[in-house]
Amino acid sequence: MPFKYALFDLDGTLSESAPGIVKCVQYALHKVGIEEPDLTRLEAFVGPPLNVEFKEMYDLDPETIEKAVDYFRERYAVDGIFDCNVYDGIPEMLKKCRESGMTLAVASNKPEPYVRQILEHFGIVQEFEVICGSRMEDERASAGNDAKAIIVKRALQGLLPQEEQSGRKELCAMVGDRRYDIEGALANGVAAVGVTFGYGTEQELLEAGADRIAHTPEQLAEILLED
Repeated sequence: MPFKYALFDLDGTLSESAPGIVKCVQYALHKVGIEEPDLTRLEAFVGPPLNVEFKEMYDLDPETIEKAVDYFRERYAVDGIFDCNVYDGIPEMLKKCRESGMTLAVASNKPEPYVRQILEHFGIVQEFEVICGSRMEDERASAGNDAKAIIVKRALQGLLPQEEQSGRKELCAMVGDRRYDIEGALANGVAAVGVTFGYGTEQELLEAGADRIAHTPEQLAEILLED
C-alpha cells in the first residue's frame, strides 16, 4: 500500500545545495585559520550537522567549532542560502504525492528559518503541512550525530495524529540522501528511503539500513505511491 505520510530531507534530497554550502564552509575555515582550496572535499558538509563535520574532518576543538559554525551562518544568510537549485523532477514528484492524498513534511538539519525561506523561494512551500529544521535546543540536547533523529521526531509529532503514531512503519517514510537521514528514520520507527541523486552513495545508504533506494525523483514517487 502507498505511504500516507512522507518526510523529506532538504539538502541533497529536494535541493542541489552544495554550491552555497561549500563556499560558506570554506569561508568559515578561513576565518578560523584553515585554508581549504578543494571545494569538492567540502561537499561532505552537505546534509550532516556542521559541528559533526568540523570535528570529523578537521578535528577542531569545541570552541573553534562554535566559531566556525557562527562564521558559516554569518556568510550563508547573505550569500549562500539561495545558491542552490531544486532537482529536476522534484516539484512534479511532490505534486503527484500530494494529489494522491499523501501528507508531506520536511525534516532538515538546516536552521528552520532557512528551510522555510528556501522552500518559499522555489515555490514549493505549499506542498508541506509540516516544516522542521534545527533549533538551538537541538544542538544543546545532542552531540550532533543524533540531531536528525530529534528533528524527525518533532516532525512526526506534528505530522501524524496521535492514533496513528503506533503504525509509523507502514504509514510513514523518511526520505534522504545521507546516512543521518536513514538513521533518523530508523530511530523513530519509520520506513527509510534513500536517494542517490544527492550527496551520499548507495553503499552509505544501504549500510545505514535503508529499506528502499531511489535513483531518480520519478522512481522515488513510484516507491512512495507503490500499491
